[in-house]
Amino acid sequence: MLPSLAFIAAAILLAIVPGPGMAYVVARTVAGGRAEGVASSLGTAAGGMVHVVAAALGLSVLIAESAVAYSLAKYLGAAYLLYLGVRTLMKKAPAADVPTLRRAGAGKAFRDGVVVEALNVKTAMFFLAFIPQFVSHAHPFALQFVVLGTLCVAFNTTADLIVVAAAHRFVVSGAARAAREKVLTKISGATMAALGLFVAFSSREGT
Repeated sequence: MLPSLAFIAAAILLAIVPGPGMAYVVARTVAGGRAEGVASSLGTAAGGMVHVVAAALGLSVLIAESAVAYSLAKYLGAAYLLYLGVRTLMKKAPAADVPTLRRAGAGKAFRDGVVVEALNVKTAMFFLAFIPQFVSHAHPFALQFVVLGTLCVAFNTTADLIVVAAAHRFVVSGAARAAREKVLTKISGATMAALGLFVAFSSREGT
C-alpha cells in the first residue's frame, strides 16, 4: 500500500506553493521568532490532521452506504481540482503581503495554528477532492486516506518549517520573490488541472 510516485510528486509540488497557511507561519516567525514559527507550523499540522481523520471517516461511511455516491464524490472532486487549477493559472499575481501579528508565545502560536487550520473549510474541501483520486479499492479506504493525508500534512509542514528557517528572505519584498511565487503558483495550477483531467478521462480500473 505504498503511495504512487504521481501522488508524491503532486503533493510535494502543492506543498511548496506559497499560500495563506505559509503566510501565517511567516507572520508568526516575524512577530515572535523561530520558536513561534515552529510552534505555528506544528499547530497547522495538527489542524490539518483533524481534516484528514474527519474526511476519512466520513467518506468511509459514504462508501459503505453507496458505491454510486462515492463515485459521484470522486468525480466531483476531480472537477473541483480542475476548477482550482484553472483559477490558479488565471490568477494575475500571487498574494505577496504577509499578515501582521503580535508576539504571542509558542504555546498560543501552536493553539492558534490548530484553530486556524481546523476551521479552514478550503483545506477540508481540498483533501476531499485530492486524496480520493489516489485511493485503490484493493485496500481499506480509511487507512489509505489517513496515510496519504498524513503524507500531505507532513509535506506541508516540512515546507512551512523550511520557510521558518529562511523567513528573513521570504518577508523581504522584491521582484525576485514575486517572480518565484508566480512560477510556483503556475506550477500548482497546472498540477491540479492535470490531476482533474487525468481522473476525468482515465478508466475506472484500479480506482
